[in-house]
Amino acid sequence: MMLTFMFAIYASPPIQEKSVTLSEKKVHYLESGSQSSTPTVLLLHGARFSSETWRKLGTIERLVEAGHHVVAIDLPGYGRSERSPIETEKFLAQLMDELGITKAAVVSPSMSGQFSFPLVVTAPERVTRFVPIAPAGIDRYLDRLRKVNVPTLVLWGDKDQIVPLEKSDALVVALEGSRRVIIKDASHACYLDRPEEFHTELLGFLAEP
Repeated sequence: MMLTFMFAIYASPPIQEKSVTLSEKKVHYLESGSQSSTPTVLLLHGARFSSETWRKLGTIERLVEAGHHVVAIDLPGYGRSERSPIETEKFLAQLMDELGITKAAVVSPSMSGQFSFPLVVTAPERVTRFVPIAPAGIDRYLDRLRKVNVPTLVLWGDKDQIVPLEKSDALVVALEGSRRVIIKDASHACYLDRPEEFHTELLGFLAEP
């Protein structure tokens, strides 16, 4: 007797191109995964990059496969987003409100620290987890970060020549309950140099109870 087995093939949810108007300016973003999934993961980017970086790197797909709802933003003036009249310090909170995102895990490399740190210090209850990757703005927000208790994974490349590795020491000390992972043989954009190690650390951190 011949048995025929049928296997279902499950494709990853599509990555959708979307935009929203905020203060009469377009904000472009990529979205994937079920909106009922928790938590939402908000992917920001550095000065030389955009939301497309996370698509090309496979980060969006990996996060969705792990059960997350993902929103990757083009910050104002980058990618396909227009420059915004909204103050940098207020932009992320207003965008989350517009998108209906109450809380999110925030992944914030380099330049995007100027957007994420204000959210962390003014509305820590909206940040379920924080992943700063050699972020800008540490000195400016260091004192206020000492009052924050948000689960934090600090990521850094050991060959970073843009934001000194020593800055990670101050960040870990300031953020209660944080831990640090130094990625070997990686530069400032450590996630590009060592994507597998980056994804392993990120997904493991987000899965922690």
